[in-house]
Amino acid sequence: MMRCAENPLLTVRDVKPSRPGLCVRGIFNCGACRFGDQILLVCRVAESAGDSPREVAVPVMRRRGAGLRMEVVRLLRSEHPELDFSDGRTVLRRSGARGVVCLTSFSHLRLARSFDGVHFRVDERPMAFPETEEESWGMEDPRVTRIAGNYYISYTAVSARGPAVGLMRTRDFCRFERLGLIFAPENKDVAIFPARIGGLYYALNRPVCPQFGAPQIWICKSPDLVSWGRQRPLFSGAGLGWGGLKVGGGAVPFLTEKGWVEFYHAADGRSRYRLGAMLLDRDDPEKILAWTKEPLLRPETEYEKRGFFGGTVFTCGCVRDGDRVLLYYGAADDKICRADFTLDEIFRALRH
Repeated sequence: MMRCAENPLLTVRDVKPSRPGLCVRGIFNCGACRFGDQILLVCRVAESAGDSPREVAVPVMRRRGAGLRMEVVRLLRSEHPELDFSDGRTVLRRSGARGVVCLTSFSHLRLARSFDGVHFRVDERPMAFPETEEESWGMEDPRVTRIAGNYYISYTAVSARGPAVGLMRTRDFCRFERLGLIFAPENKDVAIFPARIGGLYYALNRPVCPQFGAPQIWICKSPDLVSWGRQRPLFSGAGLGWGGLKVGGGAVPFLTEKGWVEFYHAADGRSRYRLGAMLLDRDDPEKILAWTKEPLLRPETEYEKRGFFGGTVFTCGCVRDGDRVLLYYGAADDKICRADFTLDEIFRALRH
């Protein structure tokens, strides 16, 4: 594995705010694909309305008339002893009552373009901005799947109802057709396989029950990319000494001579996110053939250990380049980096 010498490739300095009054807190967790002679990154851009030791300012979309309008909710820390502000990403209730009160930042999707896969230019305007009540807290963590000339972008739609999964389709990255929610709350980390297998489409997802169980990767099927069913658990991360608290799918799976390779993330009890890989059967991806018992990528550099949420590496996209895999990942929840793997490196790390 080799980290790109130019890392980080994109930081907040490369992104213009989507509107006056907001400041960019991070660009990270991007889907990736080839488009003509370019590599495109569909990036998550997180913005805030600013905060201080006295208050947290939270941007949200609220219904006004027939549409949604952004408003800023200001929470004075001294007036809310019942709230926990210690996690920079969320505001939580201190009591046993369930639920996130709000997110401290608001995310949309922004496109970045490159001819060499290293030097990217970020579009000045959002590619997609929240439009529905299910997206009123933002759009996060996109994955891009190319099928028959169409690019399908799955993303996490966040609202007070919890994280759901939306889907949009484009052929040119100029015009986008929204296909609506394909997974209800609470679900996320959806990666759609780039081909029919046995006449059906497959997708990885991560349903979450806050009261019972632990997050794990599930797999499901669809005849049309919109209606998904036949859900079954695929991978719980049991036995991973480095990430037993959380586990979820990462980049869109890609096909090799040995089967489907899927990068996944896992986090330990201290919320340190690392990346591994698994190998799924070519004709039956519900079968795991092997997986990495040790991380392929862990937070080691300064730009991975320090940032908005340090100690985090998280991928939503990779691009195959012959025998190399270009893995694009979010570092510390505020920047985008790249690490290159050879297929042989990945195969040698897999254990049956």
